[in-house]
Amino acid sequence: MRPAPESSPAGPAGLSSSSGRMDYLPVFLRLDAQPALIVGGGKVAARKVEWLLRSGARVTVVAPLLHAELQRCVSRGECLHLALSFAPEQLAGVAVVVAATDDRAVNAAVSQAARARNIPINVVDAPDLSTFIFPAIIDRSPILVAVSSAGAAPVLARRVREQIEALLPARLGRLAQFMGERRRHVQKALGLLARRAFWERIVAGVTATRILAGDEAGATAAFAGELRTSQLTMSAAGAAGTGEVYLIGAGPGDPDLLTLRALQLLQQADVILYDRLVPDAILERARRDAERIPVGKEVGNHTQQQRIHELLLHFAAAGKRVARLKGGDPFVFGRGGEEIEFLAAHNIPCVVVPGITAALAAAAAAEIPLTHRRLAHSVTFVTGHAVEDTQLDWAALAAARNTVVFYMGVAQLPAIVAKLRAAGACADHPAAIIERAALPGQRVLRADLTHIAAIAAREQVAAPALLIVGAVAAFAAADAPAMLAAPLVPAAQTRPHAQALA
Repeated sequence: MRPAPESSPAGPAGLSSSSGRMDYLPVFLRLDAQPALIVGGGKVAARKVEWLLRSGARVTVVAPLLHAELQRCVSRGECLHLALSFAPEQLAGVAVVVAATDDRAVNAAVSQAARARNIPINVVDAPDLSTFIFPAIIDRSPILVAVSSAGAAPVLARRVREQIEALLPARLGRLAQFMGERRRHVQKALGLLARRAFWERIVAGVTATRILAGDEAGATAAFAGELRTSQLTMSAAGAAGTGEVYLIGAGPGDPDLLTLRALQLLQQADVILYDRLVPDAILERARRDAERIPVGKEVGNHTQQQRIHELLLHFAAAGKRVARLKGGDPFVFGRGGEEIEFLAAHNIPCVVVPGITAALAAAAAAEIPLTHRRLAHSVTFVTGHAVEDTQLDWAALAAARNTVVFYMGVAQLPAIVAKLRAAGACADHPAAIIERAALPGQRVLRADLTHIAAIAAREQVAAPALLIVGAVAAFAAADAPAMLAAPLVPAAQTRPHAQALA
């Protein structure tokens, strides 16, 4: 890690700027094996020593007494200690200085002596005495990102760092290393113009995706294939190369519930094929210039899935990065299995990114635990379209200590209730409908099997909505003390009337 002078909002053309100038020039110092001096032996000094050591500097600490953490550092031989007060002669041969005492007069003396010798000096919490400041650092070595408020608002700088860090894949540094290890080989294999196009395809294509997923073997194979293609088409530096598909779960529709991996891949996709229930708020998180194609299925349209397959093949064969964006999770009633089978049959690389499926989102939004030690030992996901499936074990679904979540079940609600009752479920067996889970306008309707269908009709429940049946459907966190004190809560304790929550 290399400590760096901080940048500010101001900057030259091409940078975001409000004042037309920068308070600091953002640079990265190479301190490997260079001498660095820290004046001060407290906890703050210990933090600066840690950064300097990570940059490879040879650190000397000047202080009469040391914090325990610094003492351990000296004992391990990681830095030197001069048990003295500061004196200017200690700066001889030093590459960088940090003053971290609680005495402003001492800090000012260190600053003055360093400036007189043209040595970069940082005085902690005193920008006016410093020629450089430590940024908030994001470490994906060898990729480093430094964020600064020019000393004006360090807490804000740390907040910005946290937001950026959340967007950067954990293996980003490994991708940089992977590319660096092959850089000379590519220089020998390709001309200058072809090299640039090649590396752009690497960082935005299959190779990068495989590295970030931890698949080194897959990345190596993809890299070799891309290099062969580039060598064959060197005269056409913009050759398409290898395309791939990202099968992404969009979750319940709240963009804040997207996974980081989903967001990262949406930012690099060239084409997005999205379902009907994927809201604009999620599409806005995608790359601005990506082509967006709606492929949502309508009732009675049995050819749409074939069209989706054709589009996936068409764009991937053209070298595009295609995001297949599905509501919920791709593998829970999303026909994701059919799509990866199709892609595998055509040798198209595919990355699957899970999403928060509707059952989990709805249960969390309604504060209904799908399993509970005293209420339900199992949970079953069923599609409402399977109500006429003769293979479905309705007796198991009607069991007292099983939770059943019916997807797309509102239209089939009377039939579902009848099937459960015929299979042995009690009339007062709890049920809940969650409409628009985790979205604006969310409603939670609770009742028993006797009343739930009528209440849904009266309230004009519409998709997206999900039905939860089982003892947990009557769960309320406010009732937890009484529930814990009692044996298994009988189904008769369900609330007899619906409760609508906006």
